[in-house]
Amino acid sequence: MRRGIATVCLSGTLEEKLAAAAHAGFDGVELFEPDLIGSRLSPREIRLRAAELDLAIDLYQPFRDFEGVQPGRLEGNLRRAEAKFEVMQELGATLMLVCSNVSSDAIDDDALAAEQLHALAGRAAEHGIRIAYEALAWGRHVNEYDHSWRIVRQADHPALGVCLDSFHILSRGTGLDAIDEIPADKLFFLQLADAPHLVMDVLQWSRHYRCFPGQGGFDLAGFTSRVLSAGYAGPLSLEVFNDVFRQADPTRMAVDAKRSLLILEEAMQAPSARRLPPPPDLHGYAFLELAVEPTSVGQTQRLLNAMGLTPAAQHRTKPVTLWRQRDVRVLLNAAAPTPPGVAAIAVESSDPARSSERAEGLLAPVLARQRGPGEADLSAIAAPDGTSVFFCRTDVDERVSAGHWLEDFEALAPGGGPFTGLDRIDHIALAQPFDYFDEAVLFYRSVLGLEPLESLELSAPSGLVRSRAVTNQSGSLRLALNVPLLAHDTAQPAGLQHVAFECADILAVGEQLRARGLVPLAIPENYYEDLAARSDLDPGLLSAMRELGVLYDTDHAGGEFLHLYTQTIGDRLFFELVERRGGYGGYGAANAPVRMAAQRAVAEAGVGAGALSG
Repeated sequence: MRRGIATVCLSGTLEEKLAAAAHAGFDGVELFEPDLIGSRLSPREIRLRAAELDLAIDLYQPFRDFEGVQPGRLEGNLRRAEAKFEVMQELGATLMLVCSNVSSDAIDDDALAAEQLHALAGRAAEHGIRIAYEALAWGRHVNEYDHSWRIVRQADHPALGVCLDSFHILSRGTGLDAIDEIPADKLFFLQLADAPHLVMDVLQWSRHYRCFPGQGGFDLAGFTSRVLSAGYAGPLSLEVFNDVFRQADPTRMAVDAKRSLLILEEAMQAPSARRLPPPPDLHGYAFLELAVEPTSVGQTQRLLNAMGLTPAAQHRTKPVTLWRQRDVRVLLNAAAPTPPGVAAIAVESSDPARSSERAEGLLAPVLARQRGPGEADLSAIAAPDGTSVFFCRTDVDERVSAGHWLEDFEALAPGGGPFTGLDRIDHIALAQPFDYFDEAVLFYRSVLGLEPLESLELSAPSGLVRSRAVTNQSGSLRLALNVPLLAHDTAQPAGLQHVAFECADILAVGEQLRARGLVPLAIPENYYEDLAARSDLDPGLLSAMRELGVLYDTDHAGGEFLHLYTQTIGDRLFFELVERRGGYGGYGAANAPVRMAAQRAVAEAGVGAGALSG
């Protein structure tokens, strides 16, 4: 199955776009006419460059406002088309996309449109070119694909067929049954785009919010399967208009686009996807690695110690210390080549080798690692934001076998400190660079097999923050991805990272933390006054929550979420303690604005990060 991408999906010059598409392994491109017009290369030079990159020019597009015009305008439109045919011959392109007319003076007459498209197809055929007619979702009179097919059928020319575009069809909620009525030899081209479900003008929706398959809410697997079942044999080609994508690095975006098609093919159980290993079961976090600066090492250690984690082991060859409380494992790396904060996550996989194989099959960058003699050979890949992702299996007894990752550490003491009640890592929240967000969601969805939850917009003192969680079915592996809604500095992640630890009794844990000197993030009194007014919580519970800085949320099923935050280490990282009751599956998003405002107040007041009393 051939795969293609429209040049409009990517940023940069046409030369950069072609190079990016080739680097990602695409077979062809849709050449967006403005990219050609703005290029310094002649059409013939573009053809040669594409050939050097082993890229076919699958489609030249778009040709607009042709059909349904007054007879006096037809000759001018045909002359315009003839000029494009000459360009296409120099390009080596044999298929041109004609969009349905959107002009206010277009005539609502199917017979006229069919007659004029027949004339166009006749001229195209003289040049060895075919015409793919597409119904734009906002077309003046033709805005449904079944309508465009009726006109093509009436025109009855062998060089005229239809282009089916997933966005134009699915955004209008058009039924798919009519696809089966289109003969395979009239299915000239297929364009694919996903999109989030939004209530807005369809033109603005299309121009700014399309995304790659798997990043939105459309059933692209069902749609594409329907088209393939009807006999379509051309490329699967992506046509995505997205403001963020078109300012991001084109090579990175092209790889993300290719990954989206691989996942789409897997969802359709297409033959080309059979070589992709299915995602193994994941069972939570094996460990979390934090990069620490010399100035923040002491603060981090004191905060971990206050939460009951103790230094349990030292890496045999690296300046990495394992801090632990039962199944909560945190590595402190004093020499990580990354900014302070979360440097790596390690997930418990039922088959680490298969997890790694799947990641490589989905184009995830494999990280080279320095290993000492006898050290575990852990597979590591890079997430879009640079976070390392390891695949481990700690839940088997490999203590006497070489290769177990814990064997890389030498115990520092026979036992740990007193148990404070932390059970496991509940979730990790990672701030993303502005133009990485959708890419990150697709990465974790495809590579780790996690399912995205609803995208949320949270109010922060500095503006809106977009947040989306991804999780496995059991809830043992949760990630929250955050990004500012508007770009500030696209080169760096905006916002804080944090790690949440789950406990069975947050009030008891909170009391222990206070006794150990930990001062939680101060929550305004107004929050508890509001909570008392909108809930029926016991006054004694409310009083204890107020004293310990505990926040509260509930869901529609009656599940409850109690959580508190530590103060921030430096300007990058903080911790959260959570208690889930009654199957609550969220993240306390309703409280996020309160937390961010409280953190802003602390920062402006200059209070020491990760403060401990005494």
